[in-house]
Amino acid sequence: MEYLTSILNSHAHDKVWHSYFLLAILLVSLFLTGKLLRYLIRRASRRQALINNPVYASFLSAIANSVTFFLVVVGLALGSGILVVPEQYLEVISMIKKVLIVISFGYIVYQLIDVPGVWFETIIDKQEKSTMNKMIIPVIRKTLRLAVIIGVILQIFQMLYDKPIATIIAGLGIGSLAIALAAQDTLKHFIGSFVIAGDKPFEIGQRIAVDGHEGVIESIGLRSANIRTLEGHLVTIPNGILANLTIRNIGQREYIRRVGNITITYDTPIEKIHKSVEIIKEILADHEGMNPNLPPRVFFNEFNPASLNIQFTFWYHPPEYWDYMAFNERVNFEIIRRFNTEGIDFAFPTQTLHLAGDTKRPLEVEVKSR
Repeated sequence: MEYLTSILNSHAHDKVWHSYFLLAILLVSLFLTGKLLRYLIRRASRRQALINNPVYASFLSAIANSVTFFLVVVGLALGSGILVVPEQYLEVISMIKKVLIVISFGYIVYQLIDVPGVWFETIIDKQEKSTMNKMIIPVIRKTLRLAVIIGVILQIFQMLYDKPIATIIAGLGIGSLAIALAAQDTLKHFIGSFVIAGDKPFEIGQRIAVDGHEGVIESIGLRSANIRTLEGHLVTIPNGILANLTIRNIGQREYIRRVGNITITYDTPIEKIHKSVEIIKEILADHEGMNPNLPPRVFFNEFNPASLNIQFTFWYHPPEYWDYMAFNERVNFEIIRRFNTEGIDFAFPTQTLHLAGDTKRPLEVEVKSR
């Protein structure tokens, strides 16, 4: 009798390990299949992107990102039926299987949220004067993803506790109130992201100046916006604060204006003062980047304490900063060259000493007798 019992136990033991072995083979096969499908679908996605079909490319990319995990979960769900386990563990395995299925479908939806965002972006790009703002798309995308995560968590709680979702939410009421009170700033910044998207003070990729920082908007999230400064630093400003700040949108300017001052010495003859103004007018006449509606302006406008001031103003179109800087440099060199040719002296803060014997600045002393 004991001999028969030992034989049966050995057969049962072999059967258990055999079921585990079959499940492992199934999971490995599905994992490798998922990797292969991921590779093939990603290639198809890249081809769709090359032929300018971003929506379908985004859909394929989302499927590629989730296919491996989905197949493994399906393998676990199907393979759990061949496992030989004690009866007391069957309910636990069944619950784990349901949780994994919910997570897998939630992950697919999480990845597919990119698709409508890409679709809206293509619509905006096709419209020359769209009233929609691209900046709101990543905010909505992140909000939807957060909603998917919360939905999956609530669904898992419902399965674990076998209660309706409404009952679970009501049970979390006091805790939710405490969390809401602790997260007032986060909620303020979350609402601020929609305020910014609605007001459209800037778009992603534009250069702005705000709160002492100047740089390019890299991204805007649910809580904060990231600005890459001209020094290369990444500055993060909470949306609730950013929505209340004064923002200079440098990326939306129509031109770059320069107001320059050329100072010449007080002993410059009046003819050369006139010549100075004419030289600058000639240099800026019909200049590069000039809009006919905004011609350059040049005036002898001020008597400074130590110099005569000639002010010039010009507007450069379009507002391409480095092109403007190159043109600005050429203007400066040409002013120096022409003034030197004409013998016009630049002034700078200084004191002039009149010495006896100086033919250019003779010293004259007047003595009054009483």
